[in-house]
Amino acid sequence: MADHYDDYTREELIRLLRERDRKPKFGLVWERDEIEHEKSINEDFVTLDFDAGLSCGEAPFRNLIIEGDNFDALRFLRMTHAGKVKCIYIDPPYNTGNRDFIYNDRFIDKEDAYKHSKWLEFMYRRLELAKELLAEDGVIFVSIDDNEVNHLGMLMEQIFGQVNKVGTLIWKRRASPDSRNLNGVSSDHEYIFCYGVSRKFRFKGQKKDLTKYQNPDNDPRGLWMSDNLTGLAGPLERPNLHYDLIDPKSGRKYPPHPTRGWIYSKERLDSLINENKIIWPKTLTGRPRLKRFISDMKSETTGYSTLLTAPANIDGTKELNEILEEKAFSFPKPSDFIYELINQCINEDSIVLDFFAGSGTTAHAVLKLNQEDGGNRRFILISNTEATADAPDKNLCRDVCAERVRRVITGYRNKKGEWVEGLSSDLLATHGAGFAYLRARRIPAERILSAIEHEQVWTALQLIHTERLSPFDSTALIQHAETENGAMLYVPKVSEAIVKAVEQVIHDAGTAVVYSWQPGWLNQHIEDERATFQAIPQFLVHRFGLGART
Repeated sequence: MADHYDDYTREELIRLLRERDRKPKFGLVWERDEIEHEKSINEDFVTLDFDAGLSCGEAPFRNLIIEGDNFDALRFLRMTHAGKVKCIYIDPPYNTGNRDFIYNDRFIDKEDAYKHSKWLEFMYRRLELAKELLAEDGVIFVSIDDNEVNHLGMLMEQIFGQVNKVGTLIWKRRASPDSRNLNGVSSDHEYIFCYGVSRKFRFKGQKKDLTKYQNPDNDPRGLWMSDNLTGLAGPLERPNLHYDLIDPKSGRKYPPHPTRGWIYSKERLDSLINENKIIWPKTLTGRPRLKRFISDMKSETTGYSTLLTAPANIDGTKELNEILEEKAFSFPKPSDFIYELINQCINEDSIVLDFFAGSGTTAHAVLKLNQEDGGNRRFILISNTEATADAPDKNLCRDVCAERVRRVITGYRNKKGEWVEGLSSDLLATHGAGFAYLRARRIPAERILSAIEHEQVWTALQLIHTERLSPFDSTALIQHAETENGAMLYVPKVSEAIVKAVEQVIHDAGTAVVYSWQPGWLNQHIEDERATFQAIPQFLVHRFGLGART
């Protein structure tokens, strides 16, 4: 590529050198200036349109499925859910060159000179937004294979910081080796990068095997197990672990293992002898052992292993084909795989986000967890249609993602014709166990005042204040939702009757925040210090991040 330096003025060259000096000397750099600008990147305002026909269950909805470009949807969620999401799991395109990554409405092929740069720019924009959505103790999991693992690792560190890296997990995705690769190597694993936004996140860990703990001698101290006292250090490394252990009753001496010694120092073992926590052998060839009580255990969990061995990718394919009765998506992750990850990091009332939702596996995993323990975990899925010029009617979000989640919730017939009970079918009418189906829509910044609709305003306000969603009621004078601190109202228009309705809500709720296109007029007619008045659409515009451009 020609550099054109000969055509630059002195001032232009100085500016270029200064920009180069400001760039990091070590880290990930890609050709951002040379690649075609991503069409998704814009300064438009983003709204969500509710589709009752594609939603599942009854309002208020606690779960969301959003159809649209995930860059748009993430910008909307930054306005409504910043700092509220406990776990993000994403399985982004792996950029294999085999028609798996769409950039500016076309697939990126293996010969694209900027293949990696386009993928990095695409991921960078979305991960930056994702970081803003995570709670202080939140965590993000990102699956990837060998094609972009090195680039993604550096990108994750650049965005989240090395200090916030939790670990890199390795998942054995293939049940048996593949012999089709020309180089003779079977790529049997994938990686899962795990990062927090602070050092507050910690894996719950894996439960220890407690079946070995028993109490055959009815010891009043409870369950115990017999454990080895042999150490791991030689006499030159740890001489304090090499000494004779003496049975205080029989006087018999037990020498240390000649190359390993004891597990504890003499002082520590003498203390355990006094506490009657040493099991003395009944035979001449036996060795003393430790009586380890379950009550002495500091934790019932071990560290979480970075090696994930089950289930395999083929299980995800079988699972999806059973639900949809046809091959609708390539290489879906098994729900038990995502179940295992999110179960390590969320509590019973967490929000889980997947903005590369694919076939909806993450929602399936969340629903499994809720059914298992009665929790109220919520999911937000974002999926594009993946329509292209060759397939303009394709709608992955509607026909695969939402349909799979709907069947998992309400029930379905499998390939054998057997009815499979829904995971939340009995809760649809009472616990918001279904989902609201929404479509992301852009509004040019200069047209927000005239183009934004009341339904869109009400959707945004509800998600900001309550994280629940009920449809806009066009027959009501005001839109009203209860919040933790009182009430939230949206007043599309003003009149004397509406003033009375607002006053009544304020009286009943104690405090209220009132959103209106004419907040000054309302404030003059409602002199109540328990009410706060906010201007629409200015409140949403500033929260969205467009500032004063309206």
